[in-house]
Amino acid sequence: MRLKLGRPDLAAYRGFCDVPAASKATELSVTWAGVTTLLIDDGVSAVLTDGFFSRPGLLTVATCPLRSSRRRIESGLERLGVQRLAAVTPVHTHYDHAMDSAVVADLTGARIIGGSSAAQIAAGHGLYRADIVTPGEPVTAGNYDITLIEGHHCPPDRFPGAITAPVAPSARASAYRCGEAWSTMVAHRPTGRRLLIVGSAGYLPGALSGYRADVAYLGVGQLGLQPADYLVEYWSQTVRTVGARRVVLIHWDDFFRPLDKPLRALPFAADDLDATMAVLTGLAERDGVALHLPTLWHRADPWR
Repeated sequence: MRLKLGRPDLAAYRGFCDVPAASKATELSVTWAGVTTLLIDDGVSAVLTDGFFSRPGLLTVATCPLRSSRRRIESGLERLGVQRLAAVTPVHTHYDHAMDSAVVADLTGARIIGGSSAAQIAAGHGLYRADIVTPGEPVTAGNYDITLIEGHHCPPDRFPGAITAPVAPSARASAYRCGEAWSTMVAHRPTGRRLLIVGSAGYLPGALSGYRADVAYLGVGQLGLQPADYLVEYWSQTVRTVGARRVVLIHWDDFFRPLDKPLRALPFAADDLDATMAVLTGLAERDGVALHLPTLWHRADPWR
């Protein structure tokens, strides 16, 4: 099979970038900051998934130990309007999700909520505010109940397995093994609103049975390289299982590019957003589900 060159043109999907905007009266908002970094905020307390802002370039990732960029992290938190967080929750522990989590937690006073691999990253930074969850058991953080449900990483998982020793602040990408790949259910107690976040385009059959969420933020990284029947089953095991009526697709952006430059899709060599959109658009239309792409730094009210 010949390698497909280039990358998808995001201009073709401008019409999908229409997640309803939050207003001053909005009780609960979601703001996307690239990959699967999501700020969930009710104006009183807030939680953040991942907190990945450093976004080192491809050459650096391939050849050098990785260090968090405090400048980029502080800039990202400022753009989000964040000073304090109740929790930082990595969706799994590859570097493009969790390498900045401990620094973000340290800057914002947050606890890290995750599995044993996330706790090892925190320990490597001298941070011991980490809650190792029991899968399927809710953990309270501010006004939220966060439930981490076991899933799978989308194939291929280039660095599989658990992190079994503290990860130093300077470490190669391979040190950030996947660890636990979570589906994250966030329940906002004051409003009863529920949000499903699937960080990797993988699934564990039946894992989400019995859970409900009106809104799903669905990771699609590498999904476009899978056969069509995989995409159909992924949709069924996530969106259809929890009954979501609005779906926002995340983890399609080129995370080797910093957030102060215009976003672009991952190249065809790594993913195929066009193939993903072709299948998921049809599934959304069939099921009567609103399908969107998020806008960077846009404070949204996906429950509207």
